[in-house]
Amino acid sequence: MFDVYAFATPNSVKVTVALEELGLTYTLRSVNIRRGTQKEPAFLAINPNGKVPVLVTTDETGRTVALAESAAILVFLAEKTGQLLPSATMARARVFEQLFFHASGLGPAFGQSGFFQRFAATAEPIALERFSTEAKRTLHVLDTTLAKSRFVAGDEFTIADIAHFGWLWRRSFPNITLDSTPHVARWYAEIEGRSAVQRGIARVEALVQPA
Repeated sequence: MFDVYAFATPNSVKVTVALEELGLTYTLRSVNIRRGTQKEPAFLAINPNGKVPVLVTTDETGRTVALAESAAILVFLAEKTGQLLPSATMARARVFEQLFFHASGLGPAFGQSGFFQRFAATAEPIALERFSTEAKRTLHVLDTTLAKSRFVAGDEFTIADIAHFGWLWRRSFPNITLDSTPHVARWYAEIEGRSAVQRGIARVEALVQPA
């Protein structure tokens, strides 16, 4: 049993999708980032970094532990279940290669591009150009990868696909389309069509619905 603190964000949906894919039971707890709930003391006691998602579970000794950072949560769930992460050395390395590319490249570029387009207090043309260009560049890097394989780390669906899917699901935030990346578009349609993915999306989207 897991408690997941989340909202309808690109990083949160990765965790609900993974849990649905793995068939694990979890309780979803809303952290409304639109109202600043992630900065309240009660949540900061769980994650001092003040960000969602956070997964709360018990460790081998029965102690309650909280795990933050979506990529770390994906790896934890995959290793705990023995699914969505290959055991062969190179295949496993390819998954981590894509996880790190997402965490250091595509994800931050998409997030910063969206921020400077939508929330910057004053126009920042240099920053906007920098991150908008980088968002498009990293998307084309992913397209090159998917031109050679069905999934982002090879022929098998893994947590690397789930990681990339999160931000591509919210690609409207940085005003990105898949029009010029046909291999990403093909891959995205396949991932989006998975029933577990649809359930994971529905769970986080329900968090923003009025009571």
